[in-house]
Amino acid sequence: MPYFYPEGELINTEENKQYINNPEKLREAMAKQKILEAKAQLCDREHNLRLNLGGMKAVIPREEGAIGIREGTVRDIAIISRVNRPVCFVVSKIVTDENGEPLAILSREKAQRICCDNYIDTLIPGDVVDAKVSRLENFGVFADIGCGIVALMPIDTISISRIEHPRERFECGMNIKAVIKSIENGRISLSHKELLGTWQQNAARFSQGETVTGIVRSVESYGAFVELAPNLAGLAETHPDIKEGMRVSVYIKSIIERKMKIKLIIIDAFDSRGDIDKPDYFIRSGHIDKFVYSPKDCPRIIETNFTERI
Repeated sequence: MPYFYPEGELINTEENKQYINNPEKLREAMAKQKILEAKAQLCDREHNLRLNLGGMKAVIPREEGAIGIREGTVRDIAIISRVNRPVCFVVSKIVTDENGEPLAILSREKAQRICCDNYIDTLIPGDVVDAKVSRLENFGVFADIGCGIVALMPIDTISISRIEHPRERFECGMNIKAVIKSIENGRISLSHKELLGTWQQNAARFSQGETVTGIVRSVESYGAFVELAPNLAGLAETHPDIKEGMRVSVYIKSIIERKMKIKLIIIDAFDSRGDIDKPDYFIRSGHIDKFVYSPKDCPRIIETNFTERI
């Protein structure tokens, strides 16, 4: 099966550059209906995207800007937002403009349909895919899973440790991994937490008696929940002057596997959370039928079953 990347991953490859910068290679790509990428330079008043392919002018007509534009099911913002960003396309034809210069007519919609037919339509729940963060909202993340085709990752699927906003985990343009959570009426939902490891896998990185850094996620009357990793948190004893989002240093008092509990003591607190860390994945490819987060003998079972319809 051919592989299809999120938009922006092809533009700087040597193969893509060779096709873009050579008129004969561009005609070869047209004959093969090969997917290429270039940066959209502007969007005109009719919402056609204008590009330059190694000196040859090119245009993606509005109705070819994305799947759904022609039918009216997708808004024109899907085209306008691509200005100064890489766009994928296939070359539909090369014509002569009013000045007698060659003009390449491109289609992003055709590139997306090729991606759907050969890749996205073959995906099933549990498949691990590459994705690129395209937009952050308070309810979740929109991520490109191939040729600019976007899927939603709800905020509660980003990690086991709860967050207030996806920007605490991701930045726009970040390359991430995701797992297909569900496919309903052509809409794809993603998940992420299953790739970040089980409780045991995360807890194995820490030892009783260590002092490590963490992030305060919740402050309660009986203590503060401190995130040690996106899929691991412990309960610290009460401490004055701490608040959610603060970075803290904590002493690991005990690790109780059967109860999925880590007891902590806050040593110091800092105002800044620091930079966003890139996700550290335990699973990077393949397929997951079932993910069990909780330890084997733990009375509380936390799991995701991708074989069940949601």
